[in-house]
Amino acid sequence: MPIPMRQKAIESLKAGDTFTFSRTFKKEETERFGDMTRDYNPVHYDDRWSRSKGFDRLICHGLLVGSMLCEFGGQVGWLATGMNFKFIKPVYFDETITCTIKITKIETSGKAEAEAFFFNPSGEKVCSCLLTGRLPRPHERIILAQMVAEGDPTNKLS
Repeated sequence: MPIPMRQKAIESLKAGDTFTFSRTFKKEETERFGDMTRDYNPVHYDDRWSRSKGFDRLICHGLLVGSMLCEFGGQVGWLATGMNFKFIKPVYFDETITCTIKITKIETSGKAEAEAFFFNPSGEKVCSCLLTGRLPRPHERIILAQMVAEGDPTNKLS
């Protein structure tokens, strides 16, 4: 059985559709993210530096937290064309962040807009993002349905 986001994409997405999911960020993920991106800002690695910036402790990379959008995009087949992030509060290691994405506009061409909000365990908004992209067209939804019928072998969340 496909995960709900993928199933909704197969059926057809519409403006107003909303998706919510969560993820807990670990220190090891930030270290790997830093290695992949070459972002070794000490705010992620050195307590002295992080505290000098006004944080209680080391913080996750903002774009690692923002990458939660990739789970949504990957499941519904959203091809991103733009993302405008606003980082509001720090995300600390071992915090579970909840992301809610709402599709706000869909054109007949498949171009779409959405807004995303990220919340920490206290319910405080830590990040927001306006995103643009392209949704699967009808013939692509057929292919997505075929992939699911085959067990969705390239989707590790299935």
